[in-house]
Amino acid sequence: MVEVRYFAAIADAVGKSSEHLDLPAEATVADLRRTLADTYGPALDPLLKVCAYLIGDELTRDDSAALAPRVDVLPPFAGG
Repeated sequence: MVEVRYFAAIADAVGKSSEHLDLPAEATVADLRRTLADTYGPALDPLLKVCAYLIGDELTRDDSAALAPRVDVLPPFAGG
């Protein structure tokens, strides 16, 4: 089970700020993206591709990065 927290535009796109997903222990960012696109529709995939994923203390966009029990999905932020 992975707790996925969503922020800004991605939270708006999925309609929630967090959820728990039943993913295997060896799941990766690619698996998470695929699950989210399957759940919320393929139109979400372009946004997921530009998101960064905070896994533990590491921010990554690497599809092969292993997930942790909690993952934050962060879209690009604008502003200064």
